[in-house]
Amino acid sequence: MGVKVLIAADIVPTKTNEELFVNGDIKSLVGKALCERLKNADYIVMNLETPLTNSKSPIRKCGPCLMASPDTIKGLRSINPFFYTLANNHILDQGIEGLHSTISILNKNGISFSGVGNNVKEARKPFIVKVGNHSVGIYCCTEHEFSIATESRPGANPYDPLECFDDVRSLRQKCDYLIILYHGGKEHYRYPSPQLQRVFHKFADCGADLVVAQHTHCIGCKEEYNGSTLVYGQGNFLFDNSDSEFWQTSLMISLDLDTNEVEYIPLVKKGNAIREAEDVEKSKILKEFNTRNEEIKQVRFISEKYKEYATNIGYDYYLRFIGKLKSNIIVRGLNKITSFRFIKSLYPDSASVSIENVLDCEAHRELASEVMRLLTK
Repeated sequence: MGVKVLIAADIVPTKTNEELFVNGDIKSLVGKALCERLKNADYIVMNLETPLTNSKSPIRKCGPCLMASPDTIKGLRSINPFFYTLANNHILDQGIEGLHSTISILNKNGISFSGVGNNVKEARKPFIVKVGNHSVGIYCCTEHEFSIATESRPGANPYDPLECFDDVRSLRQKCDYLIILYHGGKEHYRYPSPQLQRVFHKFADCGADLVVAQHTHCIGCKEEYNGSTLVYGQGNFLFDNSDSEFWQTSLMISLDLDTNEVEYIPLVKKGNAIREAEDVEKSKILKEFNTRNEEIKQVRFISEKYKEYATNIGYDYYLRFIGKLKSNIIVRGLNKITSFRFIKSLYPDSASVSIENVLDCEAHRELASEVMRLLTK
């Protein structure tokens, strides 16, 4: 039996299972089989996707502001994490105080972490650990949402192509095995976008052995590229927040450092907890995963699948661009009556091309982001 590293995805104590976390009831949270697997691992990596704090001070953002009681650390610790990535889109949900509270609690409980800092320079620092006879480097970054660090503000390490790839090349020289934990990708979409695939290929070219996308809340697919394993979505580990089909299953990654073999362990959500999948459930999860793995090998599959996905959810983005009118009762009524042809009519070619230009052009996109930030101050 080789030296085993387990990589699990998002973990968030919620109101439905807070008591189990507070009591450290690991068997109720993860079940006997998974409990034994976690206990026997040589190293465990997870994504803590919530600040641990009693101080409620939500930041300005779209989407929910998460928080969990510091008392839940007993359960979090009992699951046996050695390391948490904190580079995600929720770690700053309760402001700087919430981040500092989380860091303090992890330090007091001897749990290592990376991907955050008092500024972006600190947040970029990787983590290196000795596991058995192997030195393992872990680099954590997240896509730009509301949690990222800046030159003067604490937060998470943002994915930045001008910095991240150089960071990875440098880290490659300091470790035997290199893991990238990338918090990004489209939620509830089981394939990489064309751009995400390019990013992951570049990480591999820079020396990463394993690149893992978290954040999508669903199992995606994987590919082997240039000697690296690229995983586009694990699903959650333990996050009871939705009854969506996407949230019902997930994968834990088992890495054998002695053989470089990667195994995928299916998990299933059971009420407010999770269990290791067995028999029919396990076979079904792996069969669907392997089907997607084969699909993305097809020429142009990823780009065509992404166009199809964009077509299906396009109206959500049309609505985002009309500001307050999005919730106007007349606009909502016209959209319903016309099957969304009304909202589409607001975007003739000239308007669509102008918005496309703002989103595609680096100078326009940067300025538009600054303008929108100023509007809400």
